[in-house]
Amino acid sequence: MPAEPKVVFSARGVTKTYDMGEVQVHALRGVDLDLYAGEMLVLLGPSGSGKSTLLNILGGLDAATSGSVEYLGKQLTGAGDSELTQYRRNFVGFVFQFYNLIPSLTARENVAVVTEIAVSPMKPADALEVVGLGDRMDHFPSQMSGGQQQRVAIARAIAKNPSVLLCDEPTGALDSETGCVVLEALERANREIGATTVIITHNSEIALMADRVLHMHDGRISGEERNTVKKPAKEIRW
Repeated sequence: MPAEPKVVFSARGVTKTYDMGEVQVHALRGVDLDLYAGEMLVLLGPSGSGKSTLLNILGGLDAATSGSVEYLGKQLTGAGDSELTQYRRNFVGFVFQFYNLIPSLTARENVAVVTEIAVSPMKPADALEVVGLGDRMDHFPSQMSGGQQQRVAIARAIAKNPSVLLCDEPTGALDSETGCVVLEALERANREIGATTVIITHNSEIALMADRVLHMHDGRISGEERNTVKKPAKEIRW
């Protein structure tokens, strides 16, 4: 019998409420989910469905209002700032819609910013090779296209050898052809470093490359499906 997949994240009854003056905004309304080691997961839903809020809670950037979140059996709920900082530094790689590269540093140097504080990092050059930028290591962000800058951001995220790679609309600022190249970089990173990879998007085409797809609506997970055959990233268009 095949072994049961290892649970990386376990969330139960997670809610998040924001007080906006006299109005309460319910961003998450009781989310239950498990994420498994090495899987490629897409969180699919429209803007305002709670995707980013959930991702930020899993990544230790935000705290749930109620419910529990465990990472490898350890409670993130109620963890202090120092503990969450160590968690983010050692275990989680983040990729956002906007690249947040330092303009005065080369691609290699932008990645080295992370590797210098990580516990068991890759060499910056190796991380850039994974995302197909081995020939652009000494170029500055201004000398690169948007897609290349996003791939540097992915290299920076994976260079710490994270257990988890959390990606918030990583192709949101890119056209289809460029976005496809970025998705290929994420696909390769997931395969080569084995990180549990979560991509949040409102683009249903991107869901075709996932092992599993969770649909979000109005702060809840409204459905789940598995792709018995995953579509290669290089074939995805929108």
